[in-house]
Amino acid sequence: MKSILTLIICLVFFKSYGQEKFDAPNWKAPYTLAMDGWSIERFPIPIDFAPSIPYHGVEDIRFTPGWGDVKSPDYWSYAFLWLIDEKPAITSTTIKKNLTAYYTGLVERNIGKRSIKPEQLVKIKTSFKKIDKSGADLQTFAGTVYMLYYMAKRPIMLNCIVHVRTCPGSDKLIIFHELSPQKTGAPVWKRMNKLWADFSCNN
Repeated sequence: MKSILTLIICLVFFKSYGQEKFDAPNWKAPYTLAMDGWSIERFPIPIDFAPSIPYHGVEDIRFTPGWGDVKSPDYWSYAFLWLIDEKPAITSTTIKKNLTAYYTGLVERNIGKRSIKPEQLVKIKTSFKKIDKSGADLQTFAGTVYMLYYMAKRPIMLNCIVHVRTCPGSDKLIIFHELSPQKTGAPVWKRMNKLWADFSCNN
C-alpha cells in the first residue's frame, strides 16, 4: 500500500478548484497530528484510485512503525485523515460506501502488479454503526473492512474507528480513520487512539 500511495504522490495532480499542483512534502496542515515515529504520506482528494468518493481536499496518512513488518503487532495498523473542503453529511451508510470504493480501488491497483488471480479476489465488505462520541468528535463510528490482503493474496479483516469533527472557525470537515487487524483492545489501538486524542487545530 505504501509504495502505491508514494507513486500516487509523485504523479502530477491538480486540485479541482484550481490549477495548483499538490506539493505533498511542503503542504502545511491547518492542524497538528503527531509525526514522530510514524511514516507519513499525503495526497489530494479526489483520490486517483477511488474517484467515486465525491470530496475535495487532502488525505494525510500515518503508518505505525511496524506497519510493514509481518512479525510486528503493528502490522497493517495505520490511520488516515481526510480534510474535506465541503461539509457533507456523514452517516454510517456514507462511510460504508466511501470505504468500499476506497479499498476496492486500492486492491484493483495491485492486481496486475502482484499477479493476483481472479479466484484470489474477494468482494470488499464494510459494516459501520454510530457509537458514543469520543472527545471533541461530532460523531464517532465503529466497523470493519473485509478485503483482500493483496501482499499475501489472502483475505483480511480490519477493525475500524472513524471520527468526525471540525476545527473552530474552519469551513472544512475532518474525518479520521483508524484501522488494524488487531482487536480494538490491543496495545496498538492505544497508540492510534492517542494519535487522535493529541490532535489539535492550528487556530
